[in-house]
Amino acid sequence: MLGLRTTIYKVPDLPRAKAWYEKAFKVGPYFDEPFYVGFNIGGYELGLLPEEGESGNRGDHVIAYWGVTDIQKEYNRLVQAGATGHEAPHNVGGEIEVATVKDPWGNCIGLIYNPDFKVEE
Repeated sequence: MLGLRTTIYKVPDLPRAKAWYEKAFKVGPYFDEPFYVGFNIGGYELGLLPEEGESGNRGDHVIAYWGVTDIQKEYNRLVQAGATGHEAPHNVGGEIEVATVKDPWGNCIGLIYNPDFKVEE
């Protein structure tokens, strides 16, 4: 196992979702096709797939947490960009804080501040 590489969110409107994620993550896609849009977020991939058929239930059984340096600021910024607050920033032990929002399509986006975690090269 090499560690997390890609988080995929399924969306019913790929162009609209691409524009929202560009604003939310402050970066344009490195890969942009009608069948997939990929963003490089700090060396990890955030992918958007067009949803085929009816929208499925977007649960929060598995959540990918994106690292941040100021969790309250990023949580507020995403909500102002159109996300819905799901779980407000809160401490989960030591200095670690987590929060979640839902994108306009109901996908759960996790945020984490963890000063102890370092990515291995």
